[in-house]
Amino acid sequence: MKVLVLMKQVPDTETRIKIRPDAQGIVEDGIKWVINPYDEFAIEEALRIREKFSGEVVIVSLGPKRVEEAVRQSLAMGADRAVIVESEQMLEPYLVVQALAKVVQDEGYDLILTGKQAVDDDSAQVGPMLAARLELPQASIVIKLDIDEGAKKLRVERELEGATEVVELPFPAVITAQRGLNEPRYPTLPNIMKAKKKEVKRIPLASLNLNLPPRVRLIQLTPPPERPEPTVLTGDSAETAKKLAELLHEQAKVI
Repeated sequence: MKVLVLMKQVPDTETRIKIRPDAQGIVEDGIKWVINPYDEFAIEEALRIREKFSGEVVIVSLGPKRVEEAVRQSLAMGADRAVIVESEQMLEPYLVVQALAKVVQDEGYDLILTGKQAVDDDSAQVGPMLAARLELPQASIVIKLDIDEGAKKLRVERELEGATEVVELPFPAVITAQRGLNEPRYPTLPNIMKAKKKEVKRIPLASLNLNLPPRVRLIQLTPPPERPEPTVLTGDSAETAKKLAELLHEQAKVI
């Protein structure tokens, strides 16, 4: 079974993000870049599928030259090879999907996995939009995946607010992974060494001849408002409870 995993490189969640003076991007100096955490679940699931059914796991990514570091980490986890669409410019999800669609069509696939969203922009659009672009069935926010290879059928559990939804769908399909699907493995030293020799195919974005006008224009980025200092209540429990209720009603406006 051939599984493609769409992987994005994002800033480490512990990195302090600063907005550029022109408000058109972030200051990248000193940032630690990592595999998008939700994509790690997709990579791990792809590896487990290969271990069970044999086949190949291919990482597909889009980004600037620095994205190769995350790609090599994915290969060190156990993926077989990778394809990078090279683009130094930040692309909106629609254009990302058009580029990735060309790559995955050329590659061929039985299943496409990716994280439910990227933690940098939280758009959660690429997986569902790619499924629509390729006219494939899709299931998002998946926390359990079972494959019936003989029947060409997937059975997945999706996380909903206060409930779990069970869905059956044929494959090829697009699946987006949620936390809880599995526990991603750590690369071993031998696999880290092997990853240095694994194939990484690079495709310049311009060679795809997309020629598509952007649909979204970035006006400006602004940081979130500073969090106010916390209010600490002490003293008599009855008075404290009364004061807490007042604050929740008048300041927080939650009651």
